[in-house]
Amino acid sequence: MEHINLVETFSEFKEFKNIDRETMMRIIEDVFKHMLEKKYGDEAHFDIIVNIDKGDLEIWRNREIVEDGEVEDENLQIVFSEAIKIEPDFEVGEEVSEELKLADFGRREILTIRQNLISKIQEYEKDNIYNKYKERIGEIITGEVYQVWKKEILVLDDENIELILPKSEQIPSDFYRKGDTIRAVVSKVEMRNSSPVIILSRTSPIFLERLFESEVPEVYDGLITIKKIERVPGERAKISVESYDDRIDPVGACVGMKGSRIHGIVRELKNENIDVINFTSNAKLYITRALSPAKISSIVLDEENKKAEVYMKPDQVSLAIGKGGFNIRLAGKLTGYEIDVYRDTDIDSEDVDIQEFSDEIDQWIIDELKTIGCDTAKSVLEISIDELVSRTDLEKETINEVIKIIKAEFE
Repeated sequence: MEHINLVETFSEFKEFKNIDRETMMRIIEDVFKHMLEKKYGDEAHFDIIVNIDKGDLEIWRNREIVEDGEVEDENLQIVFSEAIKIEPDFEVGEEVSEELKLADFGRREILTIRQNLISKIQEYEKDNIYNKYKERIGEIITGEVYQVWKKEILVLDDENIELILPKSEQIPSDFYRKGDTIRAVVSKVEMRNSSPVIILSRTSPIFLERLFESEVPEVYDGLITIKKIERVPGERAKISVESYDDRIDPVGACVGMKGSRIHGIVRELKNENIDVINFTSNAKLYITRALSPAKISSIVLDEENKKAEVYMKPDQVSLAIGKGGFNIRLAGKLTGYEIDVYRDTDIDSEDVDIQEFSDEIDQWIIDELKTIGCDTAKSVLEISIDELVSRTDLEKETINEVIKIIKAEFE
């Protein structure tokens, strides 16, 4: 065999798709230079020729021809009598190039070289993946579900790079099977045990922001600015937007004609309820908009402690609080104020605190009613049965029984 044939090894290297040809050749040359330096003490007088396509590599040793008996360093010089065996026309002072044969390397050295090559290329590929995705943090990635586990999902991108979507970063109603297409934002990239780990997220506000950029051209072009996003993934989200161009209605542009633009986003987020509101530096107006769809009567602000007392009619309280308290919680986060809701009319003297019924109604049912602002008997009766069902997690039969108990109190 006239050269070091590494066909099998090179064919394995072709699996590393993230390494270009020039880089592959440089890595191979570096590994062999290191080996030559270790074996001969210097690699400067060697030429390494790599042919990845053919799967071979040639190493040529360059030495100066000197008179017989005058060799000072066998690695750098060759005697004239040996040189003319290679080529009869050589003369003293010329340089002779001699190809190293496979026999010049031991089997152990060849195995070491092969292991070093694989190690170096894997190391380069890991660094390459890490740097590539480090620059893509905040971008939406579309991948294929490869494996579904209890705590996370393994996703492959179009280059078969492994990505992780933890359970904590999934929308509660997300359900995927192997082979499904999945969209998520690159949340963070880190090295664990010298390997890159790319974490995806579908619960991040950035994911919602990128979805708006993909669906609303004005947001992508910068004509509309997203000021802030707050989410309870899969339940509700509030997003405040602003436009510096008076001709553009930021809310209308984000929602689209008959909800055409926002519909795709809502579907992607498993029917998450999205409220888009106009941003304003007027705190009272901002809080009013954030508590939509509830109608506000008046607001008292405590600027220093960032607190807001919001007064509204009794029938608006449950709307302001929302199912599970999500509406008022997100409004507070969006505006930066701690919001307390009050009825702007005195409670009927004949009304009864809902807690007074604890001997007839289970406490968990009372707590559920309180979460939607129903803290008195009459506040429950003011809302229709269907509306109570939609705003709470209570069954219709349970609500009918509660109303029956409350009505009996007044009768």
